[in-house]
Amino acid sequence: MGWVKNRVLLSLVLAGIAAASGLAFLTHAPNRLVSGASISLADVVSWGDGATQALALSASLMPALLLVATIFMRPGRATHFLVIVTAVLLLSGLLWLAGGHAMRLASLPAAVSAGSSPGIERTSLGGAFWILIALSWLAASDAIAHLGLKPLWRLIASAAVITPLLVFIATGALDQLSLMREYANREDVFNAALLQHVQIVVASLLPSLLIGVPLGIVSARTGKWVNTLRPPLFASLNIIQTIPSIALFGLLMAPLALLAASIPVLAKWGIKGIGLAPAVIALALYSLLPIVRSTAAGISQVPRPVIDAAIGMGMTKRQIFWKVEAPMALPVFLSGLRVATVQTIGMAVVAALIGAGGFGAIVFQGLLGGALDLVLLGVLPVVAMAVAVDAALQTIASSPANEFKFF
Repeated sequence: MGWVKNRVLLSLVLAGIAAASGLAFLTHAPNRLVSGASISLADVVSWGDGATQALALSASLMPALLLVATIFMRPGRATHFLVIVTAVLLLSGLLWLAGGHAMRLASLPAAVSAGSSPGIERTSLGGAFWILIALSWLAASDAIAHLGLKPLWRLIASAAVITPLLVFIATGALDQLSLMREYANREDVFNAALLQHVQIVVASLLPSLLIGVPLGIVSARTGKWVNTLRPPLFASLNIIQTIPSIALFGLLMAPLALLAASIPVLAKWGIKGIGLAPAVIALALYSLLPIVRSTAAGISQVPRPVIDAAIGMGMTKRQIFWKVEAPMALPVFLSGLRVATVQTIGMAVVAALIGAGGFGAIVFQGLLGGALDLVLLGVLPVVAMAVAVDAALQTIASSPANEFKFF
C-alpha cells in the first residue's frame, strides 16, 4: 500500500464511512423522553428538491472527497494545510445539515399531527454526527501537529477549527436541535452551573497549590529529615488517590456535619456536611499528588552544575531558587498542574451528589429524567473546559524554559 501516504487519515476516513452508513445522523421524537425515529445522513442529504439536495451534497460530499484525496498526496505543509481546511469545511457542512434539517422538521405540520404538542418535539444528534465531528477534529489536529507550529500558533490553529461551531451557535442555525432547546429552556440554570463549577475548581486548586508546592519543594531537597519525610508523604498521597470520589465525599460528610453542629459559626460560613465544603476538601486532596510530585520532579531535574555555577556567581539561595530553579522547573510543574486541573474539572461533576452544584446537577437531573440531551448539556461544557485548560497549560509548558522569568 505504498500509494497510501497518510495511514492515520485513512483509518479516520474508514471509521467515518462506517459510522455514516451504519448509525443515525439525527433522531426525531415527539418529546425528549422517547428515543424517536432514526434519520440517516443519506436521508438528510436526499431530502427536498434538486437544489436543496445539490447544496446538501456539496456541504458534505465534496469536503469528504477532498479529505479522501489527501490520503494519497505526498506529505508536506501544503497537504497538511489542505487537510485542516477540508476538515473545517466538513465540520461546517455537518453542522449546517444537522441544524437545517432540525429547522425543517420543526416547521412541518406532521410534527404536531404525529401525537405531540407544538414545541415539545425533539430532533437530537445521532451517533453518526458525533463520530464524524470527532473524526474531523482528529484529522485537523493530526495535520496541525505535523505542521510543526510553535506552541502558541498550534493553540490558535486548534481553536480556529471550532470557529464554525461558534458561528453556527451565535447565528441561531442550531436552535432547533434538542440540545440547544434544552439550553434555551435552562439558560439561567446553565449560567449558574457554569459559575458554580468554576468556583469549585478554583476553590479546590488554590489550597492544593498553597500546600502542595511547598511540600514538593521541601521533598526535592536533601537531608536526613527530608529523606525521612518523603516516603510517608507520597505514600499518604498515593492512598488518597485510590479512594473513590463518592467514598471520600461520604467520609468527609460526617466529621464536617459534626463540626458545624459544634461550632455554629462554621455552618454560617458554609462549612457543613453537604454542599461546597466537602467537595472542595476532597478535590483538593486529590489534586495534591500531581502537584507535589511535579514540583519535586521539576526541582530535582535542575542539573547540579547549573546550581554550582549560580553559587559561583555569588547568588544567594533565594536568588538561585527564583532565577534558576523555578524557571527550569516550571514546565514540569505545569504538566502536573495540568493533570490536577483536568482531573478536578471532571471530578467536580460527581460533587453534585452532595449538593455542591455545578454542571453535575444538570447531568444527574438528566439521568434521573431519562433525558439524554439534558445530560449532554451538562457533560459537553465540562469536556470543553477540560480540553481548553489542557491545551492552554500544555502550550505554556511547551514554551522554552528561558521564556519564564521570575523577578
